[in-house]
Amino acid sequence: MPLIVFPTSQLLWVRVAALLFACVAFSVTAHCAEVYHGDMSDWCIFCWAFSFACSLLVLLVEQFGLQARIPVSWTNFPITIACYAALLCLSASIIFPLYFIKNQNLYGERRSCRITATVFSCLATVAYMGEVSLSKARPGEVAGYMATAPGLLKVCQTFVACIIFILVSKPVSYNQHAALEWCMAVYCICFILSMAVVVLCVGECTGCLPIPFSKFLSGYGLLAVIMYLTATIIWPVFQFGKQSGHKGYNSTNLITVAVLTALNFLLYLADLAYTARLVFVTV
Repeated sequence: MPLIVFPTSQLLWVRVAALLFACVAFSVTAHCAEVYHGDMSDWCIFCWAFSFACSLLVLLVEQFGLQARIPVSWTNFPITIACYAALLCLSASIIFPLYFIKNQNLYGERRSCRITATVFSCLATVAYMGEVSLSKARPGEVAGYMATAPGLLKVCQTFVACIIFILVSKPVSYNQHAALEWCMAVYCICFILSMAVVVLCVGECTGCLPIPFSKFLSGYGLLAVIMYLTATIIWPVFQFGKQSGHKGYNSTNLITVAVLTALNFLLYLADLAYTARLVFVTV
């Protein structure tokens, strides 16, 4: 009887750990945590289930040597998935205890299950971060764009933008003034372009651009930094002026959006610096 031997490595075991931790997190939540169905509970379960499914796909493809049959760049796809999974599990690790453990009168099995889900979500976050650390490009190493610092920053930029979209849409908080609509346009335009870069790299379509990819990255990076700088200034000025009158939950959302806008500005600034360095080194 033939014996199938799977190759092992540190990266493989980290992926297996992340897979198991994410599986336990959403399984325990669905089985006995008794969380009500709503935006936050559905988001947390989605984070864990998406991370588990994508990790399982990566493991199966790599262990059975099917990379050549997958219509994506395998130098870019696994690390992109790992980075998104790390951010998703991190968000779930923060949201789940805040909404379903803090200030809740919990006893017995329900309390234990919610704590267990939170612990395994944190472990999954650490495991996915470990996978990103093991997979990212080292100095002097030839690797896919998504394995470099600018590529990983693109993932972070799109993820932060998604959180901003969620916060400004419930309730809608950008239609009171044209300046706030400009901020929303900044979030949308930069998100679309950053996601386009991710899709082009993962799909190995960077050669389809009418200009060199490096020049596109430099021009877009500079434009994004300028646009986010304006949004970082405009959003708090027009949201927290004397006439705003925001209170309670909505005020918390608006402050969070202001912080995330500033965070994304710094991410785009770092991205531009890294991209300029890569372009000049290449040239």
